[in-house]
Amino acid sequence: MTQMADEFWLLASRIKVAVAQDSNTDRISVLVHDAAFGEAPPLHIHYGEDEIFHVLEGELEFELDGEKRLARAGETLCAPRGVPHRFRVVSKAGARFLTVTRGGFEGLVRDIGKRPQGPGRPAPFTPGPGEQSVLAAACFANGINIIGPPLAA
Repeated sequence: MTQMADEFWLLASRIKVAVAQDSNTDRISVLVHDAAFGEAPPLHIHYGEDEIFHVLEGELEFELDGEKRLARAGETLCAPRGVPHRFRVVSKAGARFLTVTRGGFEGLVRDIGKRPQGPGRPAPFTPGPGEQSVLAAACFANGINIIGPPLAA
């Protein structure tokens, strides 16, 4: 069962660990994201896991291996391991979505996510060079490689 200790702020998202990788033998993680409008992680590759996204509310623009696609509530998208991808929340009210992986992304969230300082999402911000370096190092430690900038508006 997930406790409040399993919620994190990362970039402009509140992320809840709904199923922890250490709770099952396949090491599957299910994370629930509550992301602000404009949230856009950098272009990246997962080397040890596929990443499945299921949109619960709102809309996200994805770029998967150079091709763009809009995903709306109820839609699911898979970013296979080794394939460059990124996304951007395009709905003004933000978006809620699930990510399902085999644990590397959960490790990243646990490594550099911050404990929520109240209800809701963290305030949107643009990471500076120091935060970008911390993010890149934590990604690398969890089998993820940042290879480019976030998806532009």
